Amino acid sequence: MNWKRMLATISGSVDQELLLRNEYLVTENRILKNQIKGRLQLTDPERISLAEIGLRLGRKALKEVAQIVRPETILG
Repeated sequence: MNWKRMLATISGSVDQELLLRNEYLVTENRILKNQIKGRLQLTDPERISLAEIGLRLGRKALKEVAQIVRPETILG
């Protein structure tokens, strides 16, 4: 096996693991959100952290993963 093919195989495995981790975390967050009654009160540092990551992630992907805030709110 040449090095390019081996690198592609390793990259594919890493990408698949990251996708599975993300899917797990999204599902876990959805379950936790459903158990919380009422509205969450975020601190300014928490809002800033979510906004920084949300901007890098982009609106489309954020809509898929955001559970405790609306994308339009956090990106506003």
